[in-house]
Amino acid sequence: MAAASSATAIPSLDKVDFLKLQNGSDIRGVAVSGVEGEPVSLTEPVTEAIAAGFAAWLLDKKKVDASRKLRVAIGHDSRISAQKLQDAVSRCIASAGLDVVQYGLASTPAMFNSTLTEDEAILCPADGAIMITASHLPYNRNGFKFFTNDGGLGKNDIKDILERAASIYSNFLAKGYSVKASESVKKIDYMAVYTSDLVKAVRKAAGNIEKPLEGFHIVVDAGNGAGGFFAAKVLEPLGAITSGSQFLEPDGMFPNHIPNPEDKAAMKAITQAVLDNKANLGIIFDTDVDRSAAVDSTGRELNRNCLIALMSAIVLEEHPGTTIVTDSVTSDGLTSFIEKKLGGKHHRFKRGYKNVIDEAIRLNSIGEESHLAIETSGHGALKENHWLDDGAYLMVKLLNKLASARASGKGVGSKVLTDLVEGLEEPAIAVELRLKINQNHPDLKGRSFRKYGEAVLQHLGNSIASNPKLQKAAVNYEGVRVSGFGGWFLLRLSLHDPVLPLNIEAPSHEDAVKLGHEVAAAVKEFQALDTSALDKFVQP
Repeated sequence: MAAASSATAIPSLDKVDFLKLQNGSDIRGVAVSGVEGEPVSLTEPVTEAIAAGFAAWLLDKKKVDASRKLRVAIGHDSRISAQKLQDAVSRCIASAGLDVVQYGLASTPAMFNSTLTEDEAILCPADGAIMITASHLPYNRNGFKFFTNDGGLGKNDIKDILERAASIYSNFLAKGYSVKASESVKKIDYMAVYTSDLVKAVRKAAGNIEKPLEGFHIVVDAGNGAGGFFAAKVLEPLGAITSGSQFLEPDGMFPNHIPNPEDKAAMKAITQAVLDNKANLGIIFDTDVDRSAAVDSTGRELNRNCLIALMSAIVLEEHPGTTIVTDSVTSDGLTSFIEKKLGGKHHRFKRGYKNVIDEAIRLNSIGEESHLAIETSGHGALKENHWLDDGAYLMVKLLNKLASARASGKGVGSKVLTDLVEGLEEPAIAVELRLKINQNHPDLKGRSFRKYGEAVLQHLGNSIASNPKLQKAAVNYEGVRVSGFGGWFLLRLSLHDPVLPLNIEAPSHEDAVKLGHEVAAAVKEFQALDTSALDKFVQP
């Protein structure tokens, strides 16, 4: 199809702070008007400037000769702004002289995978890939994730692209906004290729049986995101019954629940679907399918620490003694399970899926074997899968276990999975409280919120050192982590926002409150810190 020209309607251009659109290793903004106090920041001109910034970055990175045009694949989730942004990105990439291949509705992992697939018949590999998504954020948001065959772009790359975009946008302001593209844009059903690979992986694990999940009843909840394909394109070809699956149709208004495996309403929905349909297993994805969780036949949630424990058990069977890299808010019970029960090593690192993946890659590079990098959020990546952050592949690993167990006569149903996490100590109380920093408060004394937050953490660390009831973690990469009263707390600075999240886990509410009191007493002199959530938690 021919890419439409945007030169016919020239919008008025406002000045834009492009770096404010950075969200770690992603770009995120408001793409749809209608929410009070949230003006649109991802306009078509801004989107085209970002796309042009990526094109320039990619041309510098790949350094190909003039005889070959670079190829960029573009996909999107179910958001209502997806088509508009896809068109804008396609126009600008094509006008920069690159070939554009649109995948339409796709998953984030599939976009990375397209840079690895080698098949010219489907225009692969892509030199670069763009996923248009804002994960589980509300309907009015959207954003971009970028990939090459080296993986997802990191923070520095995103900053570079946004700086280039700002310069390009300045030219729009100075010379007038006009992007024309007459080059053709090709369309490919890449998701058919990606799902076929997932099906092959399960068949292989079961000894090349055509329908290794025949008779298994597995329900899927896609939350009206991009993950609805998993029922019909992965489970059913493997023989599974998928009746009772819900919210498979893409709907960018997300009318049923937030597509988020950490959301209580979302987990309640998939749990209810499992119980109502007497299913063997339930599977739930986030909007762009890079996160996932499961529910067993009894309604037990296999997410957060429990999903990490389950994946660790599977990976450590395959790679005894390997290091499991996680984010910073994993429980002490998980550490004990990985190290004492499974014989592995738990390397608790920082929040942020890219941080966790990059740390696992770094450990391997210095001779410490690691095969799994996984966050409590449901982000997980395996060395065997190119460190691709893929919620669907995590679920395939669970399906492999079900299929291979039945093929070898070792058991049927999700009890095979539940038995793998037997002995995992889970806390009676687990809370996250958000302590916001008021950036307009005089107590900041001209400091950035980051500097102020670091001062809070420094003071907390010093006060804990002299408290005999509490013990700071000997090895810790983020914030202040402390054990006491049979539990632990972690106070850290948010990756992007003026917030200090406080995680507390304890064997009882009373013990959790004791830990909360210790934090409250230590930070009370910081007047710009809104401790109302903590105060409410500890009050009698």
